Amino acid sequence: MTARRTGSGPGFGQPVDRNADTGATFRRVLAYLRPYRPQLIASAIMVFGAAFMNLMGPWLQGIAIDNYISTRDRDGLRTIVITLALTYLGALLAGLIYGRLVAAVAQRAMATIRRDLFARLQTLSMRFYDRNRTGDLMSRVTNDVDAIDQLLSQNLLNILNSVVQIASLLVVMIVLDWRMTLAALVPVPIVLWIVGRLGRVSRPAFGRYQASIGGLNAVAQERLSGQRAVIALDRQGEARAEFAEANEATRAKGIRAQTMAVIMMPLMYGLGNLCTVSVVGIGAWLAVSGDGNGVTVGLIASFVAYAGRLGRPLGNIASTVTSVFSALAGASRVFELLDEEPDVADSVAAPPLPAVSGRVVFDSVHFEYVEGEPVLSDVSFVAEPGQMIGLVGPTGAGKSTIINVLNRFYDIESGTVSVDGDDIRTVQKDTLRDQLGIVLQRTFLFTETVRENIRFGRLDATDSEIEAAARLANADHFIRALPQGYDTVVSEKGANLSLGQRQLIAIARAALANPRMLVLDEATSSVDTRTEREIQGALLNLMEGRTSFVIAHRLSTVRDADQILVLQNGRITERGTHDELLELDGFYRHLYTTQFRGRAA
Repeated sequence: MTARRTGSGPGFGQPVDRNADTGATFRRVLAYLRPYRPQLIASAIMVFGAAFMNLMGPWLQGIAIDNYISTRDRDGLRTIVITLALTYLGALLAGLIYGRLVAAVAQRAMATIRRDLFARLQTLSMRFYDRNRTGDLMSRVTNDVDAIDQLLSQNLLNILNSVVQIASLLVVMIVLDWRMTLAALVPVPIVLWIVGRLGRVSRPAFGRYQASIGGLNAVAQERLSGQRAVIALDRQGEARAEFAEANEATRAKGIRAQTMAVIMMPLMYGLGNLCTVSVVGIGAWLAVSGDGNGVTVGLIASFVAYAGRLGRPLGNIASTVTSVFSALAGASRVFELLDEEPDVADSVAAPPLPAVSGRVVFDSVHFEYVEGEPVLSDVSFVAEPGQMIGLVGPTGAGKSTIINVLNRFYDIESGTVSVDGDDIRTVQKDTLRDQLGIVLQRTFLFTETVRENIRFGRLDATDSEIEAAARLANADHFIRALPQGYDTVVSEKGANLSLGQRQLIAIARAALANPRMLVLDEATSSVDTRTEREIQGALLNLMEGRTSFVIAHRLSTVRDADQILVLQNGRITERGTHDELLELDGFYRHLYTTQFRGRAA
C-alpha cells in the first residue's frame, strides 16, 4: 500500500469531501462487529420483541374501548389492563437486555480500534511525525475515536430500533385497516424528500467540522506546550488571536453542520403531528360515511396512537443520521491513520542484527528531508569499535541528521550505512536500535517514579541493576536525597527536577540498556559549567568500551575524541583529532579560539 502524502496539501489532516467514501467507511466500521455476530443476533431478537410488545399497547387500548369500556365489562377490562401492563414490562426488559448486549459489543469493538490505532502510530516513521501536528493527531485519537464509539454504542442501535418500530408499525396498521394506514402515510414522502436533501448537504459539512476541530486542537496543544516561551516573549496577545481565529473557523463550520441536526428534528416530529391530523380527518370521514365502513372510535384511537409513534422513530433516525455523518467523518480520519504506511519499514526477510562490536561505516551517504534539498552530501567516515567520534559544526550543518540516519529514523537516498559490515537497511530496525543508546539535549521523563523512568531503558531490570546504573551515571546520590528516593514521582516533563538531574537520569537509563553504540546529542549544552563537569564524568563512565557519537557545541566535550568530524552544509570539511584540527587552522580552530576567548573573558 502506498503511503499517503500528509501535511499542507489536500489529503492527510485536511478537510476533504469524502461523500464517495461514506459507504466504504461505514462498511469498514461494521467489519469490527463481525466477531460478535451471536450477540448482535440476540440483540436484534430483543429489538424485534420490544417493538412488537410496544405495538401491542395501542391495539389493546382500542379493544378495551370498543369491547369493554363501552359495555362496562369490568372483568374483561381488568384482564386487558393486566395484559397491557405485562406487555409493556416485557418491552422494558427486552430493551434493557439488547441495550446491555450492544454496549458490550460496542466497547469490545472500540477496544480493538484503539489498539489497532495506537499500534499503527508506534510503527510510523519520524517523517510522518515531522509532517503532522501533534494536536491534530491527538484529535484523531480522542475526538474521532469517541465519535466512532457513539456510532457503535448508540447511533446504530437507535437506527435499528427505529427501523424495526417503523416496520412493525406498518405491519400492524395494515393488518388493522389498510385505508387508515394510507391516511397515516400521506405526509411521509414529502418530509423524507426534504430530509434526503438535507442529508446530502450535511455529510460534507460534518467532515469539514471534524477536520476543523483537529486544527483547533493542534493550535491549542502547540501554544500550551510552548507557554513558557509565549509568556517570556510577551506573546499572549498573539496566542489568543491565533486561537480565536481557529476557534472562529470551527464555530462557523460547527453552526453549518449542527444546523442540519436542528432542522431535521422538528421536521420529523412535525411529521407525527401531520400523520395524526390525517388519521383523525380521514378516519372521522370514513366513520360517519354510510355504515361506518368498519371504522370505530377504538380503531381511530389506535391509529392516532400509531400515527404519533410513527413520527417518533423517524425523528430518532433524523437526529441520529446527523450524528452518523459526524461519526463517519471521524472514522474516515481514523482509518487514514490506520492506512498510513511507515516510510521506513523492514523487508519481509530482514534478519535481526546480531550482537555487534560497534564498527560503523558511512560510505558516500546522501540524504534529503525534502526532495531536491540535500542535507547530507557524500558523507563518508569509519568509526572503529570503542572509538569516540565528535560531530562539530554550525546549526543545520547535518550533525543530528547523521544520528537520525544511523538510528534509521529515515532511509538515505544513496550510499550505505553499515554496522559490523551489515547494511542497516537489510536488518530489522528494532534490533539495530536495541544496540544503540541515545542521550538527548532535551531529556523526556515520564510521569512515573524515578525508578521506573530508569527502568525504561530495560524493562526486565531488577532494582539492584537500576541502582547500579544510577551509580555509574553519578545520579545515585541526588536520587537518594529526593523526598521518596527512587520512588519519587517525576512531575510532568520532569518539572520537579533540575535540568542536570534529568540528564543524569537519562544517562542512567542508557547505561541500564547497556548498548554497544552510544549517541550523545549535545547532552551538556544547556547546563552550567559545574553541572557540565558532573554530567561529563557520568558520560565518560557510560562511553567506556562503546562506540560513541558525540554532538557538541562546547568543544571541551569532544576534545578527547578519537576522531572529530567538522560538518558544514551537509559535508565533512575537516576531520582528525583535536590537535590535528588545530594545526589545520580551519573552521575548527576558529571555533575553538572563539570559545576559548569567550571563556577567558
